[in-house]
Order: sequence, then structure tokens, then C-alpha cells
Amino acid sequence: MLIDFPHSAPEGYTYEYEEFNTRVVAIWLCHSHPYSYSDGRSVRSIWGFYSPKKQVYFAPINAKTVGKEVKFSNTTPYTAMQLKQTPLTAAFV
Repeated sequence: MLIDFPHSAPEGYTYEYEEFNTRVVAIWLCHSHPYSYSDGRSVRSIWGFYSPKKQVYFAPINAKTVGKEVKFSNTTPYTAMQLKQTPLTAAFV
């Protein structure tokens, strides 16, 4: 499954897309570096979710749960999860 995903994968990473359910696509960030626990297989983590019909992105709660809708401009190439910041920490960013 291909979608027109605006982020470019970071160096050493790729994206994979798979149907999560009939309305949502799961976007995975894959790293090909071999880890001892992965038996040489690619390691991947959930980037987020995308609704092609609504053309909106969602942050993941975990790999099996779609979270809240997010603005694409607030995502990074590594994740759609949003930082929770207090006013004090936001002042330093």
C-alpha cells in the first residue's frame, strides 16, 4: 500500500504502510540495523495512522490503538506523537 507521505525517512530508516482497518492505514518507521533480539529482521515502530478518506493523521496511543487527530505540521519524521509540555518546559523550547 502506498500513500503520498510528506516526510522523508531519516537516514537509515524506511517507512512501511499497511492497512490497519478499512478506514485507517498504519505507518511504520523501520530501521534495518541488526539488533541481537531481532534475529536479523528489520526493527519497526509505529509512526502513526492516516485516514485516506478524511486525509488526516492520528497520533498512536500504541501500535494497536489510534489516538487523537494531529496537525501534520506538528509531527516529526520519527513520530506523530505529540510532546506533552508544561508551560515552563514550553518556554525553553
